[in-house]
Amino acid sequence: MDSIATYFRFAERRTDLGTEIRAGLTTFMVMAYIIFVNPSILSNAGIDPAAAAAATALVAGIMTIAMGVFANYPIALAAGLGLNAIVAFTLVLGLGLTPAGAMGVIVIEGIVITVLVLVGFREAIMNAVPLALKRAIGVGIGLFILTIGFVNGGIVVQGDGTPITIAFPNSPGAFVFLIGLLLTIALYVLKVRAALIISILATTLIAFLAGVTSIPANLVLTPSFSTLGAFDVTEVFAKVGLITAVLTIFAIMLSDFFDTMGTVTGIAAEAGLAREDGSVPGVGRVLLVDSVAAVAGGAAGISSNTSYIESAAGVAEGGRTGFASVVTGVLFLLAIVLAPVAGMIPPQATAPALVLVGYLMFTLVRDIPVTDTDEGIPALLTMLLMPLTYDITVGIGAGFISWVLIKVVRRRWDVVHPLMWVVTAAFVVFFLRDWIDAII
Repeated sequence: MDSIATYFRFAERRTDLGTEIRAGLTTFMVMAYIIFVNPSILSNAGIDPAAAAAATALVAGIMTIAMGVFANYPIALAAGLGLNAIVAFTLVLGLGLTPAGAMGVIVIEGIVITVLVLVGFREAIMNAVPLALKRAIGVGIGLFILTIGFVNGGIVVQGDGTPITIAFPNSPGAFVFLIGLLLTIALYVLKVRAALIISILATTLIAFLAGVTSIPANLVLTPSFSTLGAFDVTEVFAKVGLITAVLTIFAIMLSDFFDTMGTVTGIAAEAGLAREDGSVPGVGRVLLVDSVAAVAGGAAGISSNTSYIESAAGVAEGGRTGFASVVTGVLFLLAIVLAPVAGMIPPQATAPALVLVGYLMFTLVRDIPVTDTDEGIPALLTMLLMPLTYDITVGIGAGFISWVLIKVVRRRWDVVHPLMWVVTAAFVVFFLRDWIDAII
């Protein structure tokens, strides 16, 4: 035990073994929902839920342990919400890629981020993007996830004469969703630990009683890892062309960038590990593990893995070192045995969790100066076009272009970072790609 305390610097960070174990358990409890929610989203892309659940738990376990041992921070990782939605709705349903092709995009994106971390360029790109746009991207992804939750719950449907409308619950599935949503909100506002996983399991039980789901006749209790290695890094270029492929990869990379940096900074500050200027000691190691996790998630066929803001729950319990992450990671590995039941959990049971997570991401809007037209208009376009078009890339591109355009109109081009000019020009090409292809 002394060697563990020495390696993880318990004394320096004023913690002990019992506190770190409790913190790791708490983080796992508030994150365990991803084992069921990630397969639910990826099933829209035709990926087997049971296999996705097993791989989700496996990669989360391995990468969270790596974060603890290598970076010594109480930060857990798992498949990123928003990033998995990109895989299902933008890459597969939008661009027409196969699941393997979509995962190949994630692998490429993860490799690029890893290289940028190793050469110290990741933070330079982060600094080039205005803070309001960074927050708007997070809000937009949250609204996108929330929309997916209502669609999966059967409440938001295609309208008669309108693109979408609200459907009055007229099926057992829709009523199950509403009951689950009320339960999820109640548990969360009462600050019940593991509120999301409890609501998913309770709503699944209600779904069984209502006949919305059932035990498959051919249920196999042995975890399947058929998604491992199911990726193709060449398909995206052959399918959509070089320009669209590069810009799509870049847009996903931006989403991954901002999510991770915000999470790491926030967790370090809450744990009292950040410096006075807000910088994070040893952030390079944290970012490296996070970047490798993106590659690992794509290679495992379950989308990019990223640092989770839910790690704050463990920090609130006193977690201050990477040993808390080791505990969380081990629990994820043990949870692999639950993977075979993922296929029995209906989308109406995981949809309420998506709505709540969407709300939590939406709260970033409080820090966006929406009354400042220079920042507010680009932020609005970023936030709303993601859920309205079911495409995160479109929202990011519209935000970048409008932000730079407003600066040009107001003759404030001196505040535009050189990288913003490059990225904005690339997004203009992205939106004009059909015209360009026709001309070429």
